[in-house]
Amino acid sequence: MFSDNSAPLVTVSLVVLLVVLIAYLWRKHTARSADPLRVVSVKSMHDILLPDQMGGQIHLENLLLTAKGFVVLDVKTVDGTIFGGDRLDEWTVIGSPQRYTFPNPQPALYDRVAALKKFIRDMPVTGHVLFLGDAQFSKGRPTDAIFPDELQERYRKPDSAELERLMEAFELHWEKVQEVSVPAPTVVRPV
Repeated sequence: MFSDNSAPLVTVSLVVLLVVLIAYLWRKHTARSADPLRVVSVKSMHDILLPDQMGGQIHLENLLLTAKGFVVLDVKTVDGTIFGGDRLDEWTVIGSPQRYTFPNPQPALYDRVAALKKFIRDMPVTGHVLFLGDAQFSKGRPTDAIFPDELQERYRKPDSAELERLMEAFELHWEKVQEVSVPAPTVVRPV
């Protein structure tokens, strides 16, 4: 099929193709395994309590400052198929080896976003429930559920010139949140 002169060219071409494929797969793997919060955030706070305007406090698991504003992020690690939706009170996960339910995380997320908006009224604030692990939704994804690759695409870090401009706009608001928040107490669970 090939002449004797073309055999080295075919071999080199196959080796180059294999190297390119391995580099592509490695890059895709490292992008997924990188900490998605660190990849998208300019600054972040974790496990903080904010006053809830009713004399109590509300817990924020993750607060990110991104190029698009503030992002309240609740993180769930799930392996399996999630049966959940915007209007369902309980979501069910079916995976191996177990099946379990958990409350719809979106209403609590909305409360967290609303509490933050009381302190930073003129800034964009969004909220998401980030699903890590090998999770998939059975029938469409609920409104505020997000996966790491989508989070990274939606909230890409800006280049340094844009970052400087954004920090000028966002810094006072970030400092305000730092002033009114306190660290959440650490819960020690019995072994």
